[in-house]
Amino acid sequence: MLLNNNVTEFILLGLTQEPVKRKIVFVFFLLFYLGTLLGNLLIIITIKTSRALESSMYFFIFYLSLSDTCFSNSTAPRMIADALLKNNTISFSECMIQVFSFHFSGCLEIFILILMAVDGHVAICKPLHYMSLMSWQICSVLVAIAWVGACVHSLVQIFLTLSLPFCGHNVIDHYFCDLQPLLKLACTDTYVINLLLVSNSGAICTVSFVILMFSYIVILPSLRNHRAEGRKKALSTCVSHIIVVVLFFGPCTFIYTRPATTFPQLEHL
Repeated sequence: MLLNNNVTEFILLGLTQEPVKRKIVFVFFLLFYLGTLLGNLLIIITIKTSRALESSMYFFIFYLSLSDTCFSNSTAPRMIADALLKNNTISFSECMIQVFSFHFSGCLEIFILILMAVDGHVAICKPLHYMSLMSWQICSVLVAIAWVGACVHSLVQIFLTLSLPFCGHNVIDHYFCDLQPLLKLACTDTYVINLLLVSNSGAICTVSFVILMFSYIVILPSLRNHRAEGRKKALSTCVSHIIVVVLFFGPCTFIYTRPATTFPQLEHL
């Protein structure tokens, strides 16, 4: 329920307010965004059009690229456009949509990474049972569960955001809408919301990272039982996956496992 909300729009400060630096941010992030979008689209099209890639591993890679595309689109286009605009306002409803889409696609990407680790574990540790344990039906059910889990997580974020009362202060010191910067604008004690945020987003990041690292602690020693060629191929796949996991979960864990800094209530009145 929306409580005592006198705010209809927010102002995003972005990464910088200096005109020259804003242009640099625009070019830098535009190139990265287009590169990410193009790379993911190429992966999606290649997997969908090639029969040689019809396996559960590429099935999960397809959804990983799809979720990463949605993840990038949830914040990057708005941030890139705001780098050239003077009036960086976003309506309350657009802000809520951004919160939902950002957490949905991000959480889905986390769950897909876990499913890829499970797929790798079965392929390396139990190769004889791989076809039965990772059939198309089972993989489809696992992806559906990941979608439901991501949706539940995002709905929790929206519920926490809508429970915050905003009494006038509407300047977000961030480049997109998220629960942590919004907590700083709430004209109420946000201690409980802080705890819920850490226990929700923080727990997902931390537990998922531990699960993924543990899975590779189990997988890597089992490679000794494989032939040199198969060991080399499996090792390159595992290393690339570990790099993605570390790069993704490093910032995520740092951001969402520590409580947001909140201002005294009087500063918002």
